[in-house]
Amino acid sequence: MRSTRPFFEIKHRLDGSIDRFECLPVQVSYDEAVIMYELPQKGRVADIVLPAGSLSFGYFWSDRYYNVYHWVTEAGETLGTYFNICDDTKIGEDFVSWRDLIIDLLVTPDGRCRILDTEELPQYLDERLARLIKETEEYLQSQYRSFIAEIKTRTAGYMMK
Repeated sequence: MRSTRPFFEIKHRLDGSIDRFECLPVQVSYDEAVIMYELPQKGRVADIVLPAGSLSFGYFWSDRYYNVYHWVTEAGETLGTYFNICDDTKIGEDFVSWRDLIIDLLVTPDGRCRILDTEELPQYLDERLARLIKETEEYLQSQYRSFIAEIKTRTAGYMMK
């Protein structure tokens, strides 16, 4: 299932800063990448605690304006699902690169969905970008349950390999 060659997730922010994470490629093609990262230490996103050793499966598509992280325990139990609104996703043999458009949707295991980081949107945002963010947010709010069902099934399959 997993390669030992280096693979990187590269996150570009609207302010120009860049984060780079080394992870494991699970499945990579020209238009989709699934990566995995094991959390070396405890983390927290809103009210979700991610224990050390938790796994983060990241799903990226070159033709979608969002990506998804599925956080699970080592036993495969869902801790949370996190949708990033994004654009400019590029997938290569040893990387996935994307631009974070700030707004995120966090879904807890009980199905509660929250929109995060709206206060971080720049006051003066390009009209096209503002429309893209709003339309993607509305789309994800209406579809997240079906996306999560698919992601859970896929993650379970990857964990069995």
